[in-house]
Amino acid sequence: MSRKSGRHPKRSSESTPRTPMSRISAFVRSNWPIFVCVLVVLAGRSSLADHYIVPSGSMEPTLVPGDRVLVDKMSYGLRLPFTQIVLVPGEPARAGDVVIFDSPEDGVRLIKRVVAVAGDRVELRSGRLRVNGVWLSDSGTLEEHFDSTAARISLEHGGGMDFGPTTVPAGRLLVLGDSRGNSRDSRYFGFVDADELYARATRVFYRSDDGFVWLPL
Repeated sequence: MSRKSGRHPKRSSESTPRTPMSRISAFVRSNWPIFVCVLVVLAGRSSLADHYIVPSGSMEPTLVPGDRVLVDKMSYGLRLPFTQIVLVPGEPARAGDVVIFDSPEDGVRLIKRVVAVAGDRVELRSGRLRVNGVWLSDSGTLEEHFDSTAARISLEHGGGMDFGPTTVPAGRLLVLGDSRGNSRDSRYFGFVDADELYARATRVFYRSDDGFVWLPL
């Protein structure tokens, strides 16, 4: 009589139960190109360019609530993705730039205009700016002229809080909203650190009433 072997038949690999970790590993291996693409896009948005949705009317008439704005994150320096570490220094912010930064008050991301840089002597009276002894607009116009930029302001809500004359300290910026009586800006939370700028706004690419546009700032 033949003896039955005491050995158990080997199970095929197909019948071996898969652990949760092995399933995750297999999923990652099969989808790694997608993960790489997502990472590249996120890194690009973190360091190169992104967009910003205007939340309020503080920058009217230049920007209106709901505007989609293209922002250049390399204007003031190329940063290591997902950090504030500057790899390559950029150009310093200039008066007239529309910039995005985190409020020194509560960390909320804001969009305002740089109106004075370190060393400038500045004052504001009834919503109108005087920088280094020169009024940027006169009583007959609502357009302010910076070195390379002209900006139209709004006094529809009044001129807001007066201040100055004062001198902008080293490494700091004075930022205001174009709608002078409807903006919480440097008059309330003080100067902004130049190194803390998130990006420079360059163009409006979508406006609710007009659809896709390409308006320079």
